[in-house]
Amino acid sequence: MLDVRVRSQVGFEPERRGSHPYLGVDFRTLHSRAESAGSIPARRIRRLFSFQRHLLSSRLLRGAPHLNPLHILDEDYCGQAKCMLEKVGSWNFDIFLFDRLTNGNSLVFLTFHLLSQYGLIELFQLDMVKVRRFLVLVQEDYHNQNPYHNAVHAADVTQAMHCYLREPKLAQSLTSFDILLGLLAAATHDLDHPGVNQPFLIKTNHYLAALYRNTSVLENHHWRSAVGLLRETELFSHLPAEDSLSIERQLGSLILATDISRQNEYLSRFRTHLDENDLNLGNASHRHFVLQMALKCADICNPCRPWELSKQWSEKVTEEFFHQGDIEKKLKLEISPLCDSEANTIASVQIGFMTYVVEPLFAEWARFSDTRLSQTMLGHLGLNKASWSTMEPEASGSSEDGESDPARSSEEPSSRALTQGSPES
Repeated sequence: MLDVRVRSQVGFEPERRGSHPYLGVDFRTLHSRAESAGSIPARRIRRLFSFQRHLLSSRLLRGAPHLNPLHILDEDYCGQAKCMLEKVGSWNFDIFLFDRLTNGNSLVFLTFHLLSQYGLIELFQLDMVKVRRFLVLVQEDYHNQNPYHNAVHAADVTQAMHCYLREPKLAQSLTSFDILLGLLAAATHDLDHPGVNQPFLIKTNHYLAALYRNTSVLENHHWRSAVGLLRETELFSHLPAEDSLSIERQLGSLILATDISRQNEYLSRFRTHLDENDLNLGNASHRHFVLQMALKCADICNPCRPWELSKQWSEKVTEEFFHQGDIEKKLKLEISPLCDSEANTIASVQIGFMTYVVEPLFAEWARFSDTRLSQTMLGHLGLNKASWSTMEPEASGSSEDGESDPARSSEEPSSRALTQGSPES
């Protein structure tokens, strides 16, 4: 399987991918800002300390087979961070605070904790040093210059996935293999995301778009990147080859389900199952489909979080959109939906996204899993939408001279435009 991850610090290299002028866009610095003189050395020092602790934990593990798995974590894993992990199943979990408490290592610490908590490391006889190395490489392959599609988003999705895995219907039916797949898919679902969406890659004739024939371009790349890291770290090398391949294939099936352009396809199938009441969680294929829907919910659950968290995510994803729009303007390309800062606001983007994408999905999820969590998510969604509505100027309201704007009042955003410009595209 082709591993097309981009590990270089200089981004995509045009001379190796063809002569198209837009391939010169450096996606790794697309969202970066000017840094202070001392920031780069400090970052290198933190990286060195992390590597040294990794070596120390490796040596300790070789001589201490019965060591508590949690001891493999960095020394930052203590105090407030440890207290937070005791409530990792809370829907109010503040991933931003946790990321600060773990010195920017939220994805590594949270995912390792969950793998240990579910007993997956012991059950699947995973080498803890390999697990640690895999998670560190996953975290590194997210572009933290991206305002939204970064390792903190991956950690947030993984935490949300954990919340869904604990829901009664799933907790009573899912196997340990299902849980392992669900957590790995959540942690890697946006791996090596360039900070621009699929339409941008297609219209700039980027090599990834050509490689995947303009179909689920980013999702295919995330999946292949995850497989590359699994093989590089040999995380499942002790398993029979057919089991390793099965993990890779099913991981791909989960990650590909996050393609927002296929939202209606998955939602329609989910709705049909619920209408006919024929979901049988004793059936492996049905369990896998529910895992797909759970990951889709986790991926776009930000509007269903408490306002303090939801607002931060909304600001970050819109910042990423507008950055893309600025690049498109600079390159004299057609501006993608929702990416024009002059035609959109955070409020308008969020209201449309909630109305056409989030509400339909979570309404069906609540039909499937009618629990306190589902009602809490829908409650937050309604309150957050109302809050954004109070910030949005009246779309069809009167101007100072009392005349309405027919261009705005006669046209509502299409669901297709919203899905094309949504966070996961």
